[in-house]
Formats: sequence, structure tokens, C-alpha cells
Amino acid sequence: MTRRRSGPRVRQETPDDKAALVFLGPWLIGAVVLVVGPLLASLYLAFTDYNLLQDPNFVGLDNFSRMLGDERLHHSLAVTFTYVIVGVPAQLVVALALAVALDRGMRGLAFYRSAFYLPSMLGSSVAIAVLWRLIFGQAGLFNGLLGAVGIDTSTSWIADPDTALWAIILLHVWTFGSPMVIFLAGLRQIPREFYEAASTDGASPWRQFRSVTLPLLTPIIFFNLVLAIINAFQSFTQAFVVSGGTGGPSDSTLFYTLYLYQEGFGAFRMGYASALAWLLVVIVGAFTLINFWASKYWVHYDD
Repeated sequence: MTRRRSGPRVRQETPDDKAALVFLGPWLIGAVVLVVGPLLASLYLAFTDYNLLQDPNFVGLDNFSRMLGDERLHHSLAVTFTYVIVGVPAQLVVALALAVALDRGMRGLAFYRSAFYLPSMLGSSVAIAVLWRLIFGQAGLFNGLLGAVGIDTSTSWIADPDTALWAIILLHVWTFGSPMVIFLAGLRQIPREFYEAASTDGASPWRQFRSVTLPLLTPIIFFNLVLAIINAFQSFTQAFVVSGGTGGPSDSTLFYTLYLYQEGFGAFRMGYASALAWLLVVIVGAFTLINFWASKYWVHYDD
């Protein structure tokens, strides 16, 4: 019996993971040092009494039980929920309306797209918040425009408790550029044949928008909605600058993040501020989960 000799054994190449680790190393180090580390530290501080000057003193659930009787916390939640519930839908409606207008192929589309996107780049900056404060001040541009059409008023819209929050909501709506660009990209993905078929059937432009555009755009609407809610809950700069860091007048612009800042860096109650931060995580997480749960009833994916 002749034994068959096997051919030369081919050495199997194994992927080299060292190069991947070299490139991922800076990101992993940054994630641990700047994200995971502070996250775990704040979780520990949430159960302590810590004033930044002395060692943390473990107090268990005292910081969380204190929230139940904190009237300013409850008021800040009411202000923030009003800001989110009113500002987010208004911003998305304006963004979608302008995206639909730009999708019709007007001249200078690139210019308008850049001009409309610019407020989103600057909306959370200190400079724009200062400018907003000047515009809606007693001698600001807004009162000047009202005077030009015969409405004389000396109201400082940011110094009036009844209008200060709405001025900041208007600033939030004005930063519609980012969702508008995403809407515009989604509109460009809708096949033109659908509109041609609807037009052949006699559908009006409004009917085409309701029956073609909106259903096919629901995944983009859902994406923008989730991001907009998360960003709105984290809003800080606008309220801080417009109110001068106080949340005034009469706490009418006391956003949750501003109250958290006051507790942590104003009153030096860093333990309580950490507990407030984790409550915000729970609130944002709850809103996100609700959105994902409700999406199965109104978001339509093209299979």
C-alpha cells in the first residue's frame, strides 16, 4: 500500500489586531478617562454629601429623598418640560416645512441650505445667546420692529416672567438647520414616481404630502424627534446667558440643567447635583424608550 504524501502545508494568515488596537487606543483611553470614569464617579457622588472642599460623606438615598420636597426642582422640571413639549415640535415643523420648500429645486439651493443651517451651528453659543438678549431687551430690535408697524411697547421680553421662557423657545425653534438638512436628505430619497402616480390620480399637493411624503418620511421624523428631545433636555447656554445665570425673572427660565449647575457650582452641593444628573439620565432614557415603543404605531419602514 502506497502512502500518499501530502502537499506543502499552507500557513494560514491570521489578522493582525495590533494595528487596530493602535488606532483604537486613543479613543478607548478618551472614553475611559472622559466618559466612563466621570460617569462612575458621579454615580458614587450621588450617594454622598460632597461640597468640593472636603471628602465625600456617604449618605445613602438622602439626596434622592430630598428631591421629593425640593420646590425649585419641581419648578425647573415644569419649565424644562414646557420647553421640550413646545419647542421640539415647533422646531421640527419649521424644519420640515423649509425642507419641503427647498426640495422643490429653487435657484441658489446651496446658499439657502447653508444660510438656514448656520443658526444650528451658532444657536448654542454664548454670542448668539447674548445677541438674543439684546434683540428682546427693552430697547431691542424686536420692540423696534413692533414700533415700526405702530405697536408701541417698552416691554423687555426677557425680563418679563410671562414672556422670558417663550423668547428662549423661539431661539430654540430658530436653530432648525440641523433637522432641516436631515429632512432634506430624506426627501431626496423618495422616488419621484410616487408623486407622478399620485398626481395622475388627481391628488392635490396637500394630499400628496399627507399620503406620500409623510408616511415615507416617518423614519427621518422619528430620528430627528429622538435627537431633538435629548438635545432640548440638555439645553443650558441659552437659559444661563439670557437669565444671567439666575434662571430669572422669578425662575421663569430655570431650566433643569441650570438648576443642576447652581446646586453643584453655586451652592457647592456636588453630591445633590450628581443625583440630579442621574435623574436627568432617567428622564431622558424614559422619553427615549417611550419614543421607541410608540414608533411601531406610526413609523413605516420601506421593506
